[in-house]
Amino acid sequence: MSRTLRIGTRASALALWQANRVADLIRAQPGAPAVELVHIKTEGDMRTDVPLWAVDGRAFFTKEIDRALLANEIDVAVHSLKDLSTVLENGVELVAVVERQDPRDAFLSRSGVSFADLPAGSRVGTSSLRRRAFLAHLRPDIQAMELRGNVPTRVEKLQKGEYDAIILASAGLARLGLDKHITERLAVTNFTPAVSQGAIGCCSRAGDAEANRWMKALDNASARLETTAERALLRKIEGGCQVPLGALARVEGDKLRLYSQVCALDGSRQVTTEGTCALNVTEAAALGQRLADDLLSKGAASIIAIERGTKKGVAPA
Repeated sequence: MSRTLRIGTRASALALWQANRVADLIRAQPGAPAVELVHIKTEGDMRTDVPLWAVDGRAFFTKEIDRALLANEIDVAVHSLKDLSTVLENGVELVAVVERQDPRDAFLSRSGVSFADLPAGSRVGTSSLRRRAFLAHLRPDIQAMELRGNVPTRVEKLQKGEYDAIILASAGLARLGLDKHITERLAVTNFTPAVSQGAIGCCSRAGDAEANRWMKALDNASARLETTAERALLRKIEGGCQVPLGALARVEGDKLRLYSQVCALDGSRQVTTEGTCALNVTEAAALGQRLADDLLSKGAASIIAIERGTKKGVAPA
């Protein structure tokens, strides 16, 4: 008889939705094992006093879960793939990229006005360095404000009037049945999504044949190709630092198309790149690396160097 598969997850509403989705997909397979969820608190859950983009390090919402995996306390780690570092812990394997929902950013305004029609001086909440940069580039007349908390809490803060508008991931809102609050979904050329946004990533111990037997079947071919290209790009650019960068790959017919942009936090400079490749994982990774080189050659390196310096000093407004 198969052993019970222990799924490690954060305890937020969205994380639990994702973990339960993976559990249901496992249970749907013939002969599937019993599945149980193990709740794990991460640094990102505990560090609510400061913006995470202002803190050195990465994998704030994932490293404790992956370490529990290595300690044999769980068998599968379920993550929002956008939170997962592009450099995995030794012995951890990204065994499945589950179905990807709408990767776009969503704009929610209290009054129902669009992003373009938001009045000057409006307070827009976001916890993302990337979104702050795009906001500054597109609407330097509005005020970006820090926004923390789980997805339902962020929506409540908007409704209470703490912000005039907020920006969240479309996929998270849809998964929690909160997409009715979306005013508009933002164009990917303006607000290029975070790498792997909308995708669920499942990790297991390298060589764990029993866990992998059930998880491999959950790997979605398109989602794997898209996120492979995006993560390869980010890995080459970031060097262990959060970067105001967006990247989105999409399967279009027999090609994979990748678009990416890097933007200065003050909105003053922006560089973009785009390219295509054949539909295989090796080509996807090579495309991501090639477009990373293109961004760096266009000036992304100097933008990133400035942002690293900014993070060491006073957090920008």
